[in-house]
Amino acid sequence: MAIEVRMVSLSPTMELGTINRWLKKEGDKVSAGDTLAEVETDKATMPLETFDGGVLLKIIAPEGSKNKVGELLGVIGKEGEDISAILAKGGAATPAAAAVPAKAAPTAAASVAASSAAVAAAPAQAAFDHGARVKATPLAKKIAKERGIDLHQVAPSGPGGRVIARDVPATAPTAAALAAPVPVGTGVGEDIPLSGLRQTIAKRLLQSKQTIPHFYLYSEVSMDRAVAFRDELNASVEEGGVKISFNDLVIKVSAAALAKHPEVNAAFNQTSIRRHGEINIAVAVATEAGLYTPVLRNVDKMSLKQINGGVKQLAGKARDKKLTVAELSGSGFTISNLGMFGVDHFFAIINPPEAAILAVGAIQNKPVVNAAGQVVAGKTMGITLSCDHRVIDGAVGAKFLQTLKDLLEHPAKLLL
Repeated sequence: MAIEVRMVSLSPTMELGTINRWLKKEGDKVSAGDTLAEVETDKATMPLETFDGGVLLKIIAPEGSKNKVGELLGVIGKEGEDISAILAKGGAATPAAAAVPAKAAPTAAASVAASSAAVAAAPAQAAFDHGARVKATPLAKKIAKERGIDLHQVAPSGPGGRVIARDVPATAPTAAALAAPVPVGTGVGEDIPLSGLRQTIAKRLLQSKQTIPHFYLYSEVSMDRAVAFRDELNASVEEGGVKISFNDLVIKVSAAALAKHPEVNAAFNQTSIRRHGEINIAVAVATEAGLYTPVLRNVDKMSLKQINGGVKQLAGKARDKKLTVAELSGSGFTISNLGMFGVDHFFAIINPPEAAILAVGAIQNKPVVNAAGQVVAGKTMGITLSCDHRVIDGAVGAKFLQTLKDLLEHPAKLLL
């Protein structure tokens, strides 16, 4: 009897899954436990396994398609088995919102040419009616109406993207001009479909800014001792060994500060505040697909060398889209470091359900005033703590940041 292969929920919050790649093709023999395809969920790229053996008779959801949980993806059965009854049930239809497979997607130039040709073939006024409201001054609208020009086709130059009188051309474009390919750089852009990850990022960060009352605490840290501490550690490392980064040091110091201030390692639960029993820190990793925040667990019990290895492993899996749901869940605090990009300081958005996130800037050489009141050359780094005011009061956040700063300025205290 033929078996229906359906989209299963691969993460607790998954609603849609994108078929990134089929690892089996029609006609292949499969066994229970085999991975049929790679599916991009709202959290990571996960394997889609089969619970049954047989032959993959039909692939219904193409690569690149978005499919709801429970939707039919393919059929497994005996070789030559009739599966017309399954297909007739309507399960073969992919969702209306399914993405076109990448290899079959039209190029931007082809899309522009096709739209232009359609516009040129219709009556002038109706062809330009896209149903979207155009921002334009009353004079620009009057001139466009007199000249028979649709404002949807006019590039605005006024404030706030408004079409003004000087933007309206003297004559309407001809059909030939509309049908001609549009060269790059003329204002015609490209719509890039949102990946499952990008949709999740958009949803979670919007939720964060709309529902979490953020406040921000900034401090400038003297990094002279931290730089010397790191240099001394790395000088003793043999060639090819593990060299500690400043990010490793920030993670280690953050874990120590969280241990001293457990009220920061917490989450808001509507009727209570949850203080986490473990110190699990998420580290923001930028990839071509989007931002991942894989989680290092029990960081307070890790050495700098272990932190370095853990971050490298998770970052590599993030770039390869191989992170598991477990590696993306369970954090109580996040660190986002943009110092390597030359950013002095920034204000990060809290990663719900956490109550705080630390934004780390670049180490800078600048004049500073020492304890003797002298202006000398020094190294400083900006750090900003974003806090959920429902969980963390200003004084609590300030004390946490004070501890963090003290440990960075006196890293030898980590050895106590």
